[in-house]
Amino acid sequence: MKGKVLAVCINKNKGQQKKDVSRGVLKEEWGLEGDAHADTWHRQLSLLASESIDKMKKQGLDVGPGDFAENITTEGVHLVDLPLGSSIKIGEALLEVTQIGKECHDRCAVYYQAGDCVMPREGIFARIIKGGEVKTGDTIEILDYKQG
Repeated sequence: MKGKVLAVCINKNKGQQKKDVSRGVLKEEWGLEGDAHADTWHRQLSLLASESIDKMKKQGLDVGPGDFAENITTEGVHLVDLPLGSSIKIGEALLEVTQIGKECHDRCAVYYQAGDCVMPREGIFARIIKGGEVKTGDTIEILDYKQG
């Protein structure tokens, strides 16, 4: 299964929409350089499919990449169907899927800005196994579907 990167988004503050910066550096066992969620934990990077954002647009929301606080907006990959432990290659970087969805904050800033939040239902989180630059247009490749 292959897809592509539509946006690379960061924000220095947690719980807020992120801005598309087109490129960034994924640091091994840390996350996206300059983003508030980068740390030595299991949710170093967040990914959300553009297809999920499109569902919100069909409900009348004016939203786009970064509006759900995701770091990487993807196209062509069914992220929510990937089992924990799956390996994802983006550019030179290698990721491991560590969490599918999340418990959302009660009416966080993203909810108020976007009107709803698809991230808890369809976003995924990953650990950075091997770092490297990521940019809009990079190919996303699912390397395996191992169960974690």
